[in-house]
Amino acid sequence: MGSGTWSTHVYGAAASYRAASGTSAFDYSDRVTSSAPRHTWTAHAGLDPNGLSTRESRDSDEHPASLAVSVMFDVTGSMRAVPRTLQAKLPELFGLLLRKGYVTDPQILFGAVGDATCDRVPLQLGQFESDNRMDDDLGNILLEGGGGGQMTESYELALYAMARHTSLDCHEKRGRRGYLFLIGDEMPYGKVKAREIRAVFGDEATEDIPLPTILAEVRQKFDVYFIVPAGAAHVGNSAVLGAWRKLLGQNVIELDDLAAVCETIALTIGLGEEAIDLAAGLDDLADIGSAAGDSVGKALATLDRARGGLAHSTAPLIDTAPDAGPSATTRL
Repeated sequence: MGSGTWSTHVYGAAASYRAASGTSAFDYSDRVTSSAPRHTWTAHAGLDPNGLSTRESRDSDEHPASLAVSVMFDVTGSMRAVPRTLQAKLPELFGLLLRKGYVTDPQILFGAVGDATCDRVPLQLGQFESDNRMDDDLGNILLEGGGGGQMTESYELALYAMARHTSLDCHEKRGRRGYLFLIGDEMPYGKVKAREIRAVFGDEATEDIPLPTILAEVRQKFDVYFIVPAGAAHVGNSAVLGAWRKLLGQNVIELDDLAAVCETIALTIGLGEEAIDLAAGLDDLADIGSAAGDSVGKALATLDRARGGLAHSTAPLIDTAPDAGPSATTRL
């Protein structure tokens, strides 16, 4: 996947058509949730992970230096507003990534996370795309709004999908990781349960996978970030922040304005690719007329200070102990 080029004109034409026809950008979700009993709700056929094929981010003559970017968001409870905000701000995301030169060939996958213990649709996954087909994937996400009463959601299923059901040329050909952004306000479960792997993906699985194990696999392919946006039910919760910081360190990003999420993602990638420092990125926001500068500056201050150490590296991977497992990888 990943052919074509994302166009503001195509995006704008689709928005105009929806306005004229009285439909929203999330028409699939609107139709399902308004007309069908909850127990019959299903993921859109293009986003259903059951029998999941590998999601591929590939180089081509058109895009010779593909870079995989996955954006996975919690759609339970108050988090249902996130995809609508993402959809409305896509021009800002692409304007920064492409026109400001942070990345030449981004390929973006959108997906959604629920709770496999109680939701009808605990995981939805699009494809890596370079053109406006990603808008369709985003718009076909079912905004279930479920979740349980606890402070956990099935983020670990998203990690499993990214670890075991993706193939990335940036990693396989150039030894460079892509980017995975999880957007939520709760903790992951402590393991990927074998019964949920079978039920959600249709994969053969007989043993649970501890969360640190699957995270180590994912981090071979992706730099992983967790964004906690304002307006979420558990924003600022010390248990949630502590759990994710134990897993991801400075890659936990607290954002005080949900409307700044696309700009935050774009500048995080710009920092990781060493295309900008934070000051230059904030200047870019001002240049495009974005009002998100203050929020993004506060959210990324810690990451900017750390980018010389644990931030994304563009150096190739060296396997220092081939038989020692995923953790035995260092950077040049």
